[in-house]
Amino acid sequence: MASHRKPRSRARTTTPAVGLTTAALAGVTLLSTQSAMAAPGAPRPSIEDVQKKVDDLYRQAGTATQQYNRAKEASATQRGKVDALLADVAERADKLNEARRTLGNYAAAQYRTGSIAPTATFFLADDPQSYFDQNQLMDRMTAQQQKAVTDFRTQQEAAAKKRTEAVKSLETLTESQATLRTSKQAVQKKLGEARATLSKLTAEEKARLAALEREKEAEAKRKAEELARRQAAAKAEADRKAEEAAKAAGSTGGTGTGAGTGTGTGADTSATTNAEKVLAFARAQIGKPYVWGATGPSSYDCSGLTQAAWKAAGVDIPRTTWDQVKIGTRIATADLQPGDLVFFYDDISHVGIYKGDGMMIHAPKPGANVREESIYYMPIYGSVRPA
Repeated sequence: MASHRKPRSRARTTTPAVGLTTAALAGVTLLSTQSAMAAPGAPRPSIEDVQKKVDDLYRQAGTATQQYNRAKEASATQRGKVDALLADVAERADKLNEARRTLGNYAAAQYRTGSIAPTATFFLADDPQSYFDQNQLMDRMTAQQQKAVTDFRTQQEAAAKKRTEAVKSLETLTESQATLRTSKQAVQKKLGEARATLSKLTAEEKARLAALEREKEAEAKRKAEELARRQAAAKAEADRKAEEAAKAAGSTGGTGTGAGTGTGTGADTSATTNAEKVLAFARAQIGKPYVWGATGPSSYDCSGLTQAAWKAAGVDIPRTTWDQVKIGTRIATADLQPGDLVFFYDDISHVGIYKGDGMMIHAPKPGANVREESIYYMPIYGSVRPA
């Protein structure tokens, strides 16, 4: 018998749709890849640009270090003033209390006699100043009582004045400490940026950067040697002229011989002795690490080293490069002598100690140690002879 049932319809498959979706995704991925290839990211900076950026960051860190040094010095100075004022306030408070006790003794003595005298009334009054404006009260006081009252008022006014000074001084100290914190954060930020930049370099890029540094050092050394030759030639010429002058003076038959001998030798000897002490100290620090804000004895920043070196020669110089450059006598680069201070960059953020032959001893930067280096490694701002 033929079946009258409807034939079962087959379930639809979704495979073609899945295949279509997969193909579409593949197409999107391909398009994305092509777009990425067509619009690449920013190109990596050249090693020369990295070197310039890192050098600039270290220079900015040097500037921030000098700001930190100045703020730290100002904070220490202000702390000394605050301590002195607070000690003065305490002393005046003792004197005020002594004057108050004297008045209290008068009041107690008069109370024991059976009456409250004007002195006691003054001492217990809410407004002693207006009470003392009454001349008849002063007339009734003994000279000793009047002196006690006058002393009390004097000590009271002086104590109030010193308290006001102390409050203002504390406010200034707070500002100095805020500046100190800001400067410290600025140093740390610049050093962090420099480290981050260097950490992104590949091994090959680091090798190339090291090669550039060696080239820079070699060029700076060449310029130092050239300066040394010029200075040696200038000295030889000066010695020759001095010898000729001495011979000419001797050929005059001895008239006036000895005149002017020794002129300036005392000053020259003193300057030479100072320079020897400065350089002896600086050489002894070679190999110690640079630490920003440090003044020794285990580590230094650039101006901390120069200050300590000149202190070893018995000469006190300021803490920061900005103040050190203002002292002594300005010296041309060609006339540099051992012990002179050489400053660098337009913002005067670095300093070294000239040792002769175009070389210096300095505390270079974070991650480096105190070392000898050509003065031409950085752009020279100027030089001074502290003493």
